[in-house]
This record gives sequence, structure tokens and C-alpha cells, in this order.
Amino acid sequence: MADNMRPIADRVSFHNALQCMEVDFSGFHFDTSETVNTVYDHIEERIAETGEERWFFLINYSACRIDPEAWIAYSRRGKALNLAHSQGSVRFDASDETRAQIERDANTENFDANLFADRDHALERIAELPSQRRTRISHDPNYCQADFVRRVRFDPETVIMDVDFSHFTFYHSRDVDDFYDYLEERIIESDRRWFFLVDYNGCQIMPAAWVRYAFRGKRLNEAGSLGSVRYAAGSETEADIRLRAESQGFRPNIRNTRAEALERIEEMRAEILAAQPHLN
Repeated sequence: MADNMRPIADRVSFHNALQCMEVDFSGFHFDTSETVNTVYDHIEERIAETGEERWFFLINYSACRIDPEAWIAYSRRGKALNLAHSQGSVRFDASDETRAQIERDANTENFDANLFADRDHALERIAELPSQRRTRISHDPNYCQADFVRRVRFDPETVIMDVDFSHFTFYHSRDVDDFYDYLEERIIESDRRWFFLVDYNGCQIMPAAWVRYAFRGKRLNEAGSLGSVRYAAGSETEADIRLRAESQGFRPNIRNTRAEALERIEEMRAEILAAQPHLN
């Protein structure tokens, strides 16, 4: 029987001595992609609260169900989380169906499934894995500030911040932080909120960058956006944006062309003015 009534917060714990995050999916039913995204949003937030980037992941799959319609979201969010924060993942007590799916994904994505029958054997496996905390992970920068300057424009007349991510690749968290540090600085200097118009044509956000990208993007939108519209997103990027929108309460506002994106901004402007007539 599914045990989804148990709070997600009670299912995530950290064992500092073991450098281990334990996630208890026992009896849990991943029925939709929205359920997957809600759970993974919480896990990402809990990891961020620890202030430590790298953990071993210990996952209890006892009586866990993952419906076929939830598997794509589960796989994408799990892969992004592992690349961003895992120094080794070990799973135990999976059902035959879940075990088979994890093993298929492992063969496709070229990772070790590390599946065990019980928690004790899973912990023994974690004890064998090397820690990556001895040296802090420090990514070399791929870009300089000049690469960002030419990609950002502010139009005071239309109150639009035009961000050009076209043919840009976020390889890892350092790329995300460098670009978003620049965006935050410019918005703080302007001392106002803006509509965000974002060109995703040919943009690539690699799995290792997605967790940080989502975090910085959400923070920037909350602090400085009147509304965000994205256009020309490739299928992979669009899929990830829509997945996170399901659980984070924002409209993805993805359009095919710049003209359509600008039309959407004007709709949003009209909605704001209608709600606050004193601004007219």
C-alpha cells in the first residue's frame, strides 16, 4: 500500500559521520511527473540547507512504485541530482519491476546501479566508496565577463531585460554561477524589476548544471522579475523547464519565436496594470 501521506520531510535524513543522505521511498507511489518534481525539489532544498555539496545517497525502495508515466521525470531529475551532489548512490530493497527499470537506466546511462537486498549490505557498499570531500570541487571557468556583457540588454522603455542564451552551454555549476552573478549585479544596479525575455535557441544546460541552474533562476525571478518568457527552447531544455514548472508554481511561458514571446510579455504587462490600476 502506498504511504504518500507520510511527509516528504520525514523521509530525508543526513548522517554526517557517514557523509550520507538517506532517502526513504518505502511504500511511496510516484504516480505522476508532478509528484516526482515535488519530491526532488524538496531533496534539492534539503541538500542546499546543509551547505555541503557532496553526499553519498542511500535509497530505500521497499514497496516503492514508479508508474510508467512518472519514469521520464524520475530519471531526469535523479540524473541531475546525482551529477550535482552525489559522490556515490546505493539502493536497496527494490521490487523486481523497479530493479529492472533502474538496471535498464544504468545500462543506458553507463552508471553502476548499486542495488542490494537490504540496508546493511547497502551501507557496507557505501563504506567502500571513496569520499570526494577531501578536496573541494572547483570547476575552471569556461567564460569571462565579456561573454555575458554582450548577451544582456536592458530596455528601460519596455522594461525588458533581454537575455541571450543562444548557442551557449552551461557545462556545470561554475558556468551558472558566473552568469547569474552578473545578471544579479546588473539588476541590483538598476534598482527595479524587469520582464525577462530569454532566448534559448541552441542553448544547452548539461545535466551537471541543472540543479544549480534551477536554483539560481528561481532566486533571480523571485527577486527581480515582473514575469519571464522564454523562446526557441530545444526539446531537452523545454522538457526540463516544464518538469520544474509542474511543482514550483510558475508558468513556463515558452514560445516558439521572439515575436510570440514579446506578445506574451505585453499580455503580462496588461494583466499587471489591470490588477493595479493606479500604475496606469
